[in-house]
Amino acid sequence: MDCSDGDKYLLYSGPHSLYAGRARAYLIKRCIPFEERSVTHSSFAEIKPIAKLPTIPILVTPNGEVVRDGAAIIDYFESTWGRLFRPINPLQNIISSLFDVIGSEGLRRPAMHYRWNFPEDNDDFLYYHFSSLFRPDYPDREQKTISVMEMLRTTTKMRGVTENTEDLVEALYIELLDALNSHFQHTPYLLGGSPCIGDFGLLAPLYGHLARDPHPGTLMKKRAPGVYRWVERMNRASQDAQEYFNCDTDFFQKNEIPETLIAVLRVLSQDFIPETIASAKCLNVWLSEQNPKTGSPAVFQLGTSPVGNVEFKVRGRVIKAAIVPYRHFQLQRMHQIFDEVETKVQMQIKQILKACGMADLLNIRLNRLIGRRDNLEVWLD
Repeated sequence: MDCSDGDKYLLYSGPHSLYAGRARAYLIKRCIPFEERSVTHSSFAEIKPIAKLPTIPILVTPNGEVVRDGAAIIDYFESTWGRLFRPINPLQNIISSLFDVIGSEGLRRPAMHYRWNFPEDNDDFLYYHFSSLFRPDYPDREQKTISVMEMLRTTTKMRGVTENTEDLVEALYIELLDALNSHFQHTPYLLGGSPCIGDFGLLAPLYGHLARDPHPGTLMKKRAPGVYRWVERMNRASQDAQEYFNCDTDFFQKNEIPETLIAVLRVLSQDFIPETIASAKCLNVWLSEQNPKTGSPAVFQLGTSPVGNVEFKVRGRVIKAAIVPYRHFQLQRMHQIFDEVETKVQMQIKQILKACGMADLLNIRLNRLIGRRDNLEVWLD
């Protein structure tokens, strides 16, 4: 791929941001020239009203378009520049979309736990990065940094990580590392010699929190060096797959979904499925009772959600976590792919998802769709 010079895009982000890592890697792999800026950069004041929410990442194109959210940034380029990282095969496309939503929502517990519950190892590192978001002359910079860090630390419990669940969160994450490490012994990316959309989604937690922060980063390097190499590979413009020797540069042939990848999804299904089922049930009750107006925001801030929390069981243990509609917004992509293919292909998809322990996802649907209008997720008819 030619990485020739051109007009630069602006990416408002942070090096330690979970969601920014997804968009940054996409820009790198697509050889798109860009400049990163902090959300406290003087230019952000003009961008914030258009972005609707002060979340990162936010992209500003050379012609002034503003795109908020990592998935939306990727969609912007895939729809206007061509589907470079979306498999044409529906089966592989389904699996890619599944990893995308799992990366953006399904791994928040280990990402938050390993960042905020090991202060002796992580806090000095995190303080450096969070303070770097503010200009040196920013008023009360030190106190603001500490305040932001403590606020984010409290959201760890909102995601379902408590003293009663920490060991379960860690056990599931270790199993995931082991399964992913086995998969990457044979292929540089999830679906072969090229990254797919699912790689970028999965990278969000595995790079921003779990590979960069000192405590989980050391764990990943020691226990799963193949996963750490994949993290490195995802942040380089080249294929960076020399250890695979004459590796193909495309997705697997003949619609292949290797057993090693199915094993990864089996691990992920253990808490992703029960949480998603419980979340959909609660949201559907709320939707029937409240009937939000078409076009109203489908965004709940943690701690102030009108729906509250949801309880679900994993290995016989109860986890209580905040309900996030974005999970279901992402799942709609899978549903759309499935609904648009012929019956024969649907049967193949069902068989693969059943083998992964993920078959229920095809039926977990909200009674209202979620769309995007002017950089905001909204309820549709």
